[in-house]
Amino acid sequence: MQDWVNDIGAVVWGPLTIVLLVGTGLYLSIRLRFIQLLRLGLSLRIMSGRDEETSRDGELSHFSALTVALSAAIGNGNIAGVATAIALGGPGAIFWMWVTAIFGMATVFASTTLALKFRSYDPETGYSGGPMYYIERGLGPRWKPMAQFFALCAIIAAYGTGNMVEANSVADTLEFSLRDVVQYAPDEGTIFGVKLFIGLLYGGLIWLVIVGGIRRIGKVVSRLVPLMFVLYVGSALVVLGINAEAVPGAFVQILSDAFTGTAATGGFAGAAVMTTIQFGVARGVFSNEAGLGTTPIAMASTKADEPVRAGLVAMNGPLFDTLVVCTITALVIITTGVWTTGVSGSELTTMAFNAAVPDLGKLAVTVSLLFFSFSSVVGWSYYGDRGTGYLFGTQSIRLYRNLFCLMLPVGAVMDLELVWGLCDIANGLMAIPNLIALLLLSPLVFRMTREYFLRRTAGAVL
Repeated sequence: MQDWVNDIGAVVWGPLTIVLLVGTGLYLSIRLRFIQLLRLGLSLRIMSGRDEETSRDGELSHFSALTVALSAAIGNGNIAGVATAIALGGPGAIFWMWVTAIFGMATVFASTTLALKFRSYDPETGYSGGPMYYIERGLGPRWKPMAQFFALCAIIAAYGTGNMVEANSVADTLEFSLRDVVQYAPDEGTIFGVKLFIGLLYGGLIWLVIVGGIRRIGKVVSRLVPLMFVLYVGSALVVLGINAEAVPGAFVQILSDAFTGTAATGGFAGAAVMTTIQFGVARGVFSNEAGLGTTPIAMASTKADEPVRAGLVAMNGPLFDTLVVCTITALVIITTGVWTTGVSGSELTTMAFNAAVPDLGKLAVTVSLLFFSFSSVVGWSYYGDRGTGYLFGTQSIRLYRNLFCLMLPVGAVMDLELVWGLCDIANGLMAIPNLIALLLLSPLVFRMTREYFLRRTAGAVL
């Protein structure tokens, strides 16, 4: 069964999907005249509230909505995903993560603009939007099966990627740390009991947040995301300060290895150029979720009458997630030299931090992982929430939220290798209907963008 799932995952995340993801981002970037670069200053002003709009519709500010999207995106992909990309694809993989993020900013802009254009309102559950809505409403009722397929994949991914996998990671991390503090016998029964307790506590904390809907989620993550961002980036900058002389060389290696591959050295087995590209793009998408269609689900709750404004704010997601956080993680790993040891995942990142700042480095990564995991679960819970409401009606959402929290202790004690594989497939399958819809609806995005900036120039809009 596991081999079968792995084979399907390799096809879903194969060259065709990668070309579709990057190609769509490139096409949108060209047709939008690289809006992600030329309008970056405006997007930051809108996000910060310095370029205000008096909106009648929506539930969250631009900043709060973006933090909901970032809460799901900034997670294990920024710590374990970056390390895996380097361990398997070499330092050059980071360059291709950058490429994915830059083009992904245009993809996120377009998808969020459409999400605001076609969002729905329910008095009980508030605003809902995202690919399932712009597929059905933008392309027409005959495309509804594709919209339903996207929503189903979002629910599966929410229970897996955004729930059981994260709970398992938290339980493993905390249980291992507790052994040093409590010094109990690490037998199978005791470990199971400790992990179950952690899972139950974790599920209770998550329930307290998500039961309040998007307003409470936005309130919590708008405080949590900046805090964890400062904590992790600040710790990483300390490490880079210690290894400051190695930073320029790290950038040179990233750029050179992106086009030449990386020779075998130490425990690193070496990587050809195509391997470097594949792991860089795949881990980049896993990190910032550009093209998967998740960000527009969160951004659909934005207080904005102008869809383009929400799109401008949303494109900052890949900027902060990949171009800032992932880059800093990569520099820590490369400058400390541990990437050649053959170790991968979060263990490699922890090793890098610890090499520069013994003990404190390990603590910083552990605490960051816990923050990242909590925010990811909260963010992903909302994606599954909207998918459930779309497929089964608003009356099913309360049941979904309760079941979502009950699955956290299950994930904490399970062996999740099979779940990981199924989630990777669900994530990849989410991207396909979303990208098809984006390409078909792109003329509408181009027209809305052009008209918005014409009105802005004429002083008709802010």
